Amino acid sequence: MATEAITPLRRQLAGEAVGRQPSALDAFLAARRRFVAGERVDMTALAVQVGVNRVTLYRWVGSREQLLVEVVWSLARRTLDDLEAKNRKPTHPQRAVKILTEFLGATIAHPGMQRWLAEEGESAMKLLTRHDTDFQPRLIAAVEALIDPADPDRHEVAYALVRVIESYTYLDLITGETPDAGRARPIFARLLQTSGL
Repeated sequence: MATEAITPLRRQLAGEAVGRQPSALDAFLAARRRFVAGERVDMTALAVQVGVNRVTLYRWVGSREQLLVEVVWSLARRTLDDLEAKNRKPTHPQRAVKILTEFLGATIAHPGMQRWLAEEGESAMKLLTRHDTDFQPRLIAAVEALIDPADPDRHEVAYALVRVIESYTYLDLITGETPDAGRARPIFARLLQTSGL
């Protein structure tokens, strides 16, 4: 469970009613558009764009870091949903390997992620790999849902798969090598085909 307070943005993303005045959801959507365009999410510019002061913006979304986590999670969730819908036929391990490889490829190629990692790599890596920001637990749960429910090691395998995703996403920051989703595919396949033994 995350140690940070649930922000108004988090509540609105969960489906609570949104009024007609500018809201946390408006700020989130504007931030996501900036991120997708490969632009920096600047809180002062965002407050001006939404039509509120910075104090209100921070009250709505928490910190800039919390907002970025929500933005990146929404994009990750949408990508996973699209890939799951597209890849329905193969058996569990084959399907999961395909989805995870394509997810990693989409993450590496995303202009917003490329800019964020190039300009704020250490911060981005910390935000997306620490449990208390709640990005990693949500990703682990999403990956766990791709694994055969009968697998007794399902959670541990999901954790290991997420660590592989992270390692290859941040490969440039960790080893100086160019990130490549294809290199992770055999690792995904081994973890999924040997789990539960």
